[in-house]
Amino acid sequence: MESTKEYVGEEPALIASDSSAGPIYDSILRLSEWLEKNEYRGYDTFDGLSSKLLFPLTFGNRYLQIVLQQGVRRFPINLRPFIGIETSYSSKGMGFLARGFIRMAETTGDPSWGEKAKFCLQWLVENQEAGYPGPSWGNHFEYVSRSGRIRHGVPTVVWTSLIGQAFLDGYDFFRNDEYLQVAVDICEHVLNHWSLFPHGDSVCIGYTPDAKMAGVHNANTLGAAILGRTYAYTGNEAYKDLARKALLYSAERQLPNGAWYYGEASNLHWVDNFHTGYVLDCYKHYADGTGDRQFQPVMMHGYEFWKKTFFLPDGTPRYYDFKTLPLDIQCCSQAVDTLIFYSDLDPGALPLALKVAQWTIANMQDRDGHFYYRRYAPWIVNKTPTLHWGQATMMCALGGLYGRISKQLR
Repeated sequence: MESTKEYVGEEPALIASDSSAGPIYDSILRLSEWLEKNEYRGYDTFDGLSSKLLFPLTFGNRYLQIVLQQGVRRFPINLRPFIGIETSYSSKGMGFLARGFIRMAETTGDPSWGEKAKFCLQWLVENQEAGYPGPSWGNHFEYVSRSGRIRHGVPTVVWTSLIGQAFLDGYDFFRNDEYLQVAVDICEHVLNHWSLFPHGDSVCIGYTPDAKMAGVHNANTLGAAILGRTYAYTGNEAYKDLARKALLYSAERQLPNGAWYYGEASNLHWVDNFHTGYVLDCYKHYADGTGDRQFQPVMMHGYEFWKKTFFLPDGTPRYYDFKTLPLDIQCCSQAVDTLIFYSDLDPGALPLALKVAQWTIANMQDRDGHFYYRRYAPWIVNKTPTLHWGQATMMCALGGLYGRISKQLR
């Protein structure tokens, strides 16, 4: 049964105290120092095919490339320095960093955070994928999986839409019309030049501009979210209409318990924490941006499933709906971010966000400030400093949490 819960409209539960704010702020400063020291560069979870030493030994064979990529990703020790993979910038990472820095600028009034955000946004403007009719971003590495291949330089709707959210945040804070124009141009790109797949009254947005198939729910809904939020600034009904049709596609495929498979293809039938968080954020962005509440039962049904399924009593974020391990840093960061976003609907969301953040700082942050990629067991820890997957998403999440705590302290 779908939830019929209405927006509760209650104030988030009071969690603010100096004892809760101080450790969050200290964690942010340590992370920021690590980022500055490393010039905003790090590794990526799926960058295994960037190995100068081992990639030639795959001989162009897709299955050997999958083994290499997944082997580097899953090995409990960071192999990258030993096999010729260098640290690099990440476009998605720069988007999340910009959002985190903006949140800190809003909260502290310190202009240095704003300057950091501007640097990230300008880097994104200067590092769009070439050869496409609108702003777009993708992997800085080759990616291959059972589902196919995404070449270096091919944009994805996931990266492009999340980066678009950073530019809208930038417009909200800096009132720079150029940032809003980037978001508008992204929407025009998706609307007019992206692969769109009609399904009755709904539409699924493809993963890439030239996708041959669709059905990945976080990609589809992220495309809808940037369209729906940008509608609030432009009133462009075409954005709202495509966003509504895309969300209808995923709404019609919500599982009875409130979950979504990662994708509709038979080899994509898993349910995990952070992809579910993405989808939930997207439904709320659409509702907040357009005022259209038709997906509210779907959204709240999904939220209730996610909240009761993916957290242990001490705040540990579980990875899958059927098991906890591995303890993954993006599950931590996305959990905090989604809970903050839903705190106007659920008074219990903010206390849980704080609990998750406290667990993450205690168990996943190194003394040097960076966050670990994964814990496989108490004694098996992959300490790889992933940039977008860990450092950038945690800066965004902790910046938002610190802002909420500070607001309550005022």
